[in-house]
Order: sequence, then C-alpha cells, then structure tokens
Amino acid sequence: MMDLGISGKRALVCASSKGLGLGCAEALAAAGVDLVMNARGADALEAAAEAIRTAHGVSVTTVAADITTESGRAAALDAAGAVDILVTNAGGPPPGMWSDWERDDFIAALDANMLTPIALMKALLPGMMERGWGRVVNITSQSVKAPIAVLGLSNTARAGLTGYVAGTARQVAGHGVAINNLLPGIHATDRAVSLDTAVAQQQSLSLDDAQAQRAATIPAQRYGTRSEFGATCAFLCSQHAGYIIGQNILLDGGATNATL
Repeated sequence: MMDLGISGKRALVCASSKGLGLGCAEALAAAGVDLVMNARGADALEAAAEAIRTAHGVSVTTVAADITTESGRAAALDAAGAVDILVTNAGGPPPGMWSDWERDDFIAALDANMLTPIALMKALLPGMMERGWGRVVNITSQSVKAPIAVLGLSNTARAGLTGYVAGTARQVAGHGVAINNLLPGIHATDRAVSLDTAVAQQQSLSLDDAQAQRAATIPAQRYGTRSEFGATCAFLCSQHAGYIIGQNILLDGGATNATL
C-alpha cells in the first residue's frame, strides 16, 4: 500500500459519524492520522470514534455539535487546535423547485454549505501557512459541475464555495497548503437512501427499484462506496498531493457527462 506520509498528522473531519465524512475519517486514520471528529448526533459519533480507535490505534477526539452554527464551529476549533488537515462537510439542503425558495432558504443553504467551510478555513489556514504544510478537502457535490434541478439550493451554495476556493487555494499554495474540492455523485449513504425514498414515493416504486433505476443512469452501473471516497480524500491530504491546487475532483462513476 502506498505510504501517504501523513502518519502523526492531526485532522479535523466535519460531519464524520457516518456517510462520506466517516469514509474520510476512516481512511485518514488508516494512514496514521489523529482525528478530531465532529457530528450532530453524539451516540453515532462516539460509536464511530471508538471503532476507529480500535481499528487503527490513533487518537480520536469527538465534538458533538452542529458545525453550521457559530457555537458548533467554536467547539470544534477549540478541540482541533493546531490541525494539519481540514475536511469540511455538511449535509445538503432540502430538495425542491426554484419557485419554492425564499431568501431565508438561501441564507440557510449558504450558512451550511458555503460560509461554514469558509469560516473553518479562515480559522485554520493561518496556522497551516505558518507551519509550512496543510491540506484542506471540501466535500461539495457533482452539482457544481452540472446542476441538479431539484437541488438548486445546493447548486447555489456549493458553487459559491467553489469560487472562493479557486481564488484562495492559489493564494496559500506557496506556503505548502493545498486546498481542493471533492465532488461526490451518488454513494451508498443515508443521504442517498433519503433521496431515493423520495423518488420511490413520488413514482410509487419500491426503494430497491428506485435505487436500481438510479444506478442504471451511472456509467459505472453502481453507487460509490464510502471507503473509495475516503481513499481519494486521504490521497488529497497526503504528502503526494502538494501540486494539486484548487481542483474539483469528481467521484461520480461517470454520471456527469462532461469532457472537462
């Protein structure tokens, strides 16, 4: 297995009790990284942290808080201290149609999916730059490459974050800090189950049929796994990825039909 060269580093991984965030935490721990894990639900978070400690023998600190609130960020940053690696992540806003959303809906989406990662980067980048090494991976969405109509709130907020990262990444790269975005398509997570359940109800399908229908639209003919997503995140956080700057990496099984 490739040595990622980050054993003994320290990472803050947001929304990491399950799903893609957990996949990232597990892969970083497997590379020897000590973790600060955050999620809203304390029980699931503690269970995930204990499993990682047992499997990988790394130090894991837990912060049960909503990272999209000022108090939640303060608690996570306080526990994190001088971290070398930041993985930002937060659940996406609810689906709907363009005509459904008012100003407050957009503000909530921006708070969660644009302004939260920006606040975390602003807090942690100075220390990374001072130490001459750092990695930031923002979990965004395939929707920043190709919009998903029913996820217009997500399209908007995550595209804003993408613009911020594009400029910021190039300003900090000279200090040994690499910022990139990971753009998931559909993965086998709770979020996918909730999206598929909504489709199943709308179309009077079983959940299995809704999942099969969606898988058929993906060239890879399947959903992604949290472990392959985590492995990509860990590589972007590794010593080998210092020349990858401000990029948007799709992990979607080929679902986004685009040349670039």
